[in-house]
Amino acid sequence: MNPIEETSYIRTIEWEMLDKKKFIPLSITSSCMVRTSLYPFTLVKTRLQIQKGNEVYKGTFDAFRKIVKYEGFKGLYKGFWVNLFSIVSGTFYVLTYENVRHLLQANNVTDSRVRALVAGGCASLIGQTIIVPIDVISQHLMMVGQKVDGVVQNIKPSLQNGAGKSKTQLALAITKDIYHIDGLRGFYRGYIASLFTYVPSSALWWTFYHLYQDHLNNLFPSWFPHLGIQCTSAILGGLTTTTLINPLDIVRARLQVQRLDSIGQTFRILWREERFYTFTKGLTARLIMSTFYSFSIILGYESVKRWSVKEQYREQIRW
Repeated sequence: MNPIEETSYIRTIEWEMLDKKKFIPLSITSSCMVRTSLYPFTLVKTRLQIQKGNEVYKGTFDAFRKIVKYEGFKGLYKGFWVNLFSIVSGTFYVLTYENVRHLLQANNVTDSRVRALVAGGCASLIGQTIIVPIDVISQHLMMVGQKVDGVVQNIKPSLQNGAGKSKTQLALAITKDIYHIDGLRGFYRGYIASLFTYVPSSALWWTFYHLYQDHLNNLFPSWFPHLGIQCTSAILGGLTTTTLINPLDIVRARLQVQRLDSIGQTFRILWREERFYTFTKGLTARLIMSTFYSFSIILGYESVKRWSVKEQYREQIRW
């Protein structure tokens, strides 16, 4: 393949190139599959972030071992059915990201990294506004029935009898408990911390994704699959972003579950309890999850875009 033919390929499939009737349902299906397969890592990460020091789990693999041993394999999916509602958030996230990129391009912003930075931040702002109440309930469900050496380690005394309740009853009990104590604002506890965590995280992730992609395109030979370059870029972007954002994610999780008063208070408590461990607490679980999540999301996302591209662009798309 000569250089002239190579430049005719489209590296990034833009919003106007997509058949929306195909793209939206396929995107939702892909997101659901990824969330289902990676949910255990989300649960483990949350439990590691909430615990003080190593009082329950010594690390990521110890957490997996103890959860399966004392709570069964289904223990890894506590709160999952509530978390599935986050697919609505994911749909709005993708639509916002693509439309903001399209709007910026229409206003002559051509740098893909700048467009990714702005669009990723905007998408997360919309997504977090929808997902935080779901996150709050789901994280409480993750902690219910936590057992070590046969002893229940529930974080909420009002749910000590959780084992005798159905999933729906548990979710309703948690919802009522949150509303009784904090009112409607209880469902948005940690919202500002979520924005501080996920808006920059999303903006950085998409920026690093395009940054690494630009560099890898110059390193890999022309015959190397473009989808492979995109998946590799996603993993590298995810690892970079996760390492930078991890302390903010711990603060967000503690604010939502432990009802602490402010971001500042949470940071002070974390520093008193963990010192420099604050920067690495739950990081292994997050890095593992980020690797699989970034790879899976981009594999699904970019594949869906290729399947949904309009007929007139198909010959210009390289797998």
